[in-house]
Amino acid sequence: MEESGSTGVEPGVDSGAAPAGDRWEQLLRWGPLPLLGAAVLMSAAAADLLMSPAEMYAAAVLTLAAVALQLWWTARPAPRLDVHPASGQIYFAVRTVLAFSLTWLNPFFAVYALIGYFDSGRLLPGRRVWAGLIVTAVTMAGSQSGGLPPEGGLGWSVFGGLFLLNSCLVLVFSRIDAQQAESTRAKVATIAELERTNARLEQALQENAGLHAQLLVQAREAGVADERSRLAAEIHDTLAQGLAGIITQLQAATDSAESATARGHVERAAALARQSLGEARRSVQDLGPGALEHAALPEALKKTVDGWAAATEIRGEFTVTGPAEPLHEEIEATLLRISQEALANVGRHAHATRVGVTLSYMDDEVSLDVRDDGRGFDTSDSPAAPDRTAGDPERQGTGRGFGLGGMRARAERVAGSVDIESEPGQGTAVSARVPLVRHA
Repeated sequence: MEESGSTGVEPGVDSGAAPAGDRWEQLLRWGPLPLLGAAVLMSAAAADLLMSPAEMYAAAVLTLAAVALQLWWTARPAPRLDVHPASGQIYFAVRTVLAFSLTWLNPFFAVYALIGYFDSGRLLPGRRVWAGLIVTAVTMAGSQSGGLPPEGGLGWSVFGGLFLLNSCLVLVFSRIDAQQAESTRAKVATIAELERTNARLEQALQENAGLHAQLLVQAREAGVADERSRLAAEIHDTLAQGLAGIITQLQAATDSAESATARGHVERAAALARQSLGEARRSVQDLGPGALEHAALPEALKKTVDGWAAATEIRGEFTVTGPAEPLHEEIEATLLRISQEALANVGRHAHATRVGVTLSYMDDEVSLDVRDDGRGFDTSDSPAAPDRTAGDPERQGTGRGFGLGGMRARAERVAGSVDIESEPGQGTAVSARVPLVRHA
């Protein structure tokens, strides 16, 4: 039975197919046959001394009946012992009667009766277990005292002492049986829990597979959107500004009456065209700004300010404060692009006469300030300030272009920020702050 070590094999499943962990069950199922064989051999050796011819004949008949009983039992499918089927109880009762009768005829047949100690708990329900154990103890005590029935007072005394001894053995075997039953229940519970855990794990794996596929789609969409945003910002910061500068230089060349001055404007327009073409190619290849390829950020900013001042004929000054350090490529590219956009806004809209660009290295951040003395604008006019172009009152609140919005987006991409301070007639100040992330 399940309570005492049964494996709980389903009906119709041969016990021979039991796993290696159920070898004890196999032994209890097939063990009576070899025990019966050993008892027959020992009984036959002492038959002339202990048995009469009639008793020999009776023992032979009972032995054949016991063999038939064991063959019938082992040929049957292993029952579910947890429900104590009637077939198991009948088998135990008939075998116990045969073992007792054979032991009465010859004490050596007690070897066959010994198996009752081990499988009474498997085959009998409730209190019948104790009945099976007591009968087995009586059979064993009778054999050990010289045979049944005991003769004389001494024989009965010896039988009583041996019965007490076997009763103690019953308690021991019962304890062993209970421990085995508990171990079996624990194994069954563990296996059931493992099956439930495996089922939950399989379900979780299926859910994770679906979530993984969803995340891949979202990551792909986010990558496409990010790449579009990057290309749009790069086009605005390079091609659009370059084309605007070319148009300005060509218009100046057209309006100039002196050929030397006009030629100078045309040459600057051609230089801007070549520079814009190079920046466009670098943007497509997802490379950093060309100005940073062979120069550190301070040198690249100085060249940018000087070039812008020469092209716009507006006085530009560049200052570095704090000890300069090599920064991460993305940080340097972000600050350079923000400075280019801020200077482009000043050139197009501020009508300034002087611009100051300051790069400040602090303990844990880097700041870039672009200040002009232009006409300025009212920053409280529109709640859409992040989307308007700095210094351009006519475009405030339109949400067009990548002016202030583009600068803020670039700064936020590297965990930074951009602030604008401006008043009509008081100029404009653009301040960008980013973390100080050193070059790897």
